[in-house]
Amino acid sequence: MKKLLALLLALCMVLSVAGAFAEEAATEHVLIYGATTEINGDFAPGAWWTNNATDKMLRDFTTDYTTVVSDQGGALVINETVCDGIEGNMNEDGTKTYTVKIKDGLVFNNGEAITVKDFVWSTAFGCSSVAGEVGAKLTSYLTVVGGQEYFDGTADTISGLRILDDNTIEVSVTSDYVPYYFDLNYAGFSAFSMKYWLGENVDIKDDGNGVYFEGLTKENIEKQLEYARFNAGEDRVTAGPYNLVEFDQASKQATLVINENYQGNFEGQKPSVPKIIITKAEDATWFDALKTGAFNFYDTITDGGHINQAMDLIEDEANKEALGYGFEYTQFDRPGYGKLMFQSDFGPTQFPAVRHAIAMLLDRNEFANTFCQGWGGVVNGPYGTAMWMYKEAEEWLDENLNSYAYNPEAAVELLIEDGWVLDENGNEYVEGVRYKEVTEEQAGNYVHTKKLDDGRYLMGLEIEWSSSEGNTVSELLGIMLANGEQTAAAGVKINQNIMSFAELLNYMYRDATQGDKYGVPTYCMYNLASNFTSLYDQSFSFTLDPKMVADGYNTDFIFDEELDKLSMDMVYGVEAGDDEGYLEVWKAFIQRWNELLPEVPLYSNIYITVYPDWLEGYEQDSYWDFEQAILYANIAE
Repeated sequence: MKKLLALLLALCMVLSVAGAFAEEAATEHVLIYGATTEINGDFAPGAWWTNNATDKMLRDFTTDYTTVVSDQGGALVINETVCDGIEGNMNEDGTKTYTVKIKDGLVFNNGEAITVKDFVWSTAFGCSSVAGEVGAKLTSYLTVVGGQEYFDGTADTISGLRILDDNTIEVSVTSDYVPYYFDLNYAGFSAFSMKYWLGENVDIKDDGNGVYFEGLTKENIEKQLEYARFNAGEDRVTAGPYNLVEFDQASKQATLVINENYQGNFEGQKPSVPKIIITKAEDATWFDALKTGAFNFYDTITDGGHINQAMDLIEDEANKEALGYGFEYTQFDRPGYGKLMFQSDFGPTQFPAVRHAIAMLLDRNEFANTFCQGWGGVVNGPYGTAMWMYKEAEEWLDENLNSYAYNPEAAVELLIEDGWVLDENGNEYVEGVRYKEVTEEQAGNYVHTKKLDDGRYLMGLEIEWSSSEGNTVSELLGIMLANGEQTAAAGVKINQNIMSFAELLNYMYRDATQGDKYGVPTYCMYNLASNFTSLYDQSFSFTLDPKMVADGYNTDFIFDEELDKLSMDMVYGVEAGDDEGYLEVWKAFIQRWNELLPEVPLYSNIYITVYPDWLEGYEQDSYWDFEQAILYANIAE
């Protein structure tokens, strides 16, 4: 009854704003975008702190003056709107130097001139220890010559990063990271206002020996950086096709308007849709919201049931007449996958047998069929069906990867072999939750571990699961796995802890900057999804480096030397253009990942995007997202 009342209340809230939104959309052609992931409100460059999908989209809308970008097919190209050219040259010592020419006349959204310093400072910031002091996850100190020395404080300048004149940047990459399969990306510099992000008291200079900061201390920048990171007001300084002018934290709604100072993307294309509103699309109410005009654009619909409903709505002529407009759609393969993610350094999921058993306790084919309803299927590794590597290696993947087919009996055998053969008192297991004798180090501080009077440590096969609220996947996993009869019969208990997606990410990243509780390993399992860009680079995703782990890399917390090496060799051991060499290492990486199973892939699916029929020329694809495609669309006369 409480759930029903909550759903009715949510629906009433949607309908209460639908009239106003629908009228505005119909009369002014405002694009009202329904986002499946709520906005957290972290608008920092890149993924310096968090990387929520909708936050990233808003960042991309407001940051597009980047020297190297991806085109419609996902290939790296030089952005000729901001860049006069890029040259790359190998050096005798194995390093590689790129020279980048920035064009004159570029300005930020507020009209202030963009200088070469605005392109350079963020890379230099990643070579400074101050970045780590404020919790930013940056790694340019690893790849830029002299970056590590500047980071360590043993050098006063970053020797491999130069400002040669008012328009010229030079960057040299260390030999450890040459070759690089995506090497043009080394010459990628983005325009971020140094004054806006770091304040008036910080400058960057080059006296001939490399760039260095003046005034860069945690105390000098912390307050301004925090303000700039979360500010969505009209004083936000950016350089993209749209300006973020409003963000309502309570309703998770953002407003974008055209940046009149924007000179165009890499092809000179400028936007024509004057206003975009981003709002949260709830699983329980999205259909009524779309049908009544509370939003008129629903991007990358994932749930197969939702897709089928959307297709019916597209054919609904009566609704088209009532709204004053109808809907069109586009479909494309997903470059990613939905997943159960484990954290493998504590609790039961530190043991591979447990991760394997959980996979075998879930009928993934049935799950994918139920969720995707014909619009997707199961994958067995960290990839999506849109990726060229998958298409090239599909047969090989089928033959060489473990599918962890649904088999509760085999799952129990794995658990027994792994030592989960005791009850909570250390006696032979009969029923209930299984326990295993573990070392003191393995026990750690996990909540479901106990020390017996005889000094033995027992760990219960009880898994704390962080689950995002209002999520169909979460609900389905609760039914098919956590509360499944086969799970209880196997002696496994999974506790679902429902929370906002923002809170889930804080726990997943163990981000103590957002609260001390987040820094403590708490949840062994999460459900979410990963999408990949055309630059499939997992090089630091499985790092063993403690500093990088502390900075938020390797959120699976799985430490395997072979996996780490393969993830590095895949990109840093292959020359750009050597697709065959890249594919061979990619296959080895996928196979090792599949053996360790740090995550359980659930599905990779076909997306559809629904948009109003007054929007002409809208073409979206696997690597050509809404924020890129919308620049080429226009409002029908």
